[in-house]
Parts: sequence; structure tokens; C-alpha cells
Amino acid sequence: MQVLQMQLEVGADPAEVGRARRWARSRLVGSGMNDDEPLAETLILLISELVTNAVVHTGCPAVLRMLFGSGAAEAGTVRVEVADTSARPPCPRHAQGEDTNGRGLELVDGLADRWGWQPEGSGKRIWCEVDRCEPGEGAEQPIPASVSERHDGRGDRDDGPGRYVVVADDSSKAVTQS
Repeated sequence: MQVLQMQLEVGADPAEVGRARRWARSRLVGSGMNDDEPLAETLILLISELVTNAVVHTGCPAVLRMLFGSGAAEAGTVRVEVADTSARPPCPRHAQGEDTNGRGLELVDGLADRWGWQPEGSGKRIWCEVDRCEPGEGAEQPIPASVSERHDGRGDRDDGPGRYVVVADDSSKAVTQS
């Protein structure tokens, strides 16, 4: 399977979340997805939650990665990863009533087809995957975690090209945490 990986370095400032959303939206459009289709909106929300968690709860810079499986725009899996330098694992919270925080990982759990986290270097990587088509309609295997392990590293403003990497991986082992 070939995988296209794009990544953006995100500073430790909460204002960076908006920049990450704009960057991701432009990359989704570049992958052939309409920016107003439900899948794109879901991915932007997931990215916003994961980047917010990394920046706000760790106080560290982060790296946002988007990985696209090969094939037609309607097929495959989109994987979103956010890596940071904090070794502290994500801690799901349960918001009460009118709390304004504490729903991020619940949203990720409800919207993503799969998600999880793992240590990466001195920090961690939290990831989620969204299948681009309904189960049984030609969905490819989820993107293997080993693909991204091989690399270190709302507005209309484009915040730079990020980094593009095409990776070929013959592994059939899929990540299935949920």
C-alpha cells in the first residue's frame, strides 16, 4: 500500500489550533475531498480536538500528521496523528453539565472509526482513523502504524506546504484499537 503523509509543526500556543485547522482543510481539498462534505468536517473537528489537547494540556509543541491511503478519493482511510514531547498519557475526562472542557476525547471516540495512542521518542503520539467509505463498500485496510513510525519528525489563509512523504508498505498488519 502506498501512503501519502503530510505533516505540520504546531507551536505551543493555543492560537496554533486555528492554523492547524486551516492547513488541514487545504490538504483535504488537495486530496480531492470537498471542504464542506461531512467527512471533511469530521476530520477537521478531530484534528482540532487532538491539536488542542496536545497544545493546551501539555504546553509543548506538537506535530500534526495526516496520512492518506492510495486509491480513489472515495476509498481508503485517513489517519490523523498528533505527536508531542510530553510522556504523560492522554487522560479522558467526562464533562459535567455546562463544563466547557473535558469532551475532546469523547468526541474523538464517537467520531473516529479507530483511535489510540502510543509512546513516541520521549513523548507520545495520539492517532485516529476515519474510513472514507462505509464498511463493506471497498474500504481499504487501516493504515499500519509502522508507516508513520518510519518518519520523525477557518479562514482561507494557507499556512505553508508542510512536508509530504510517499511511503510504500507491504504490511498487512492493521491497527485496530478503538
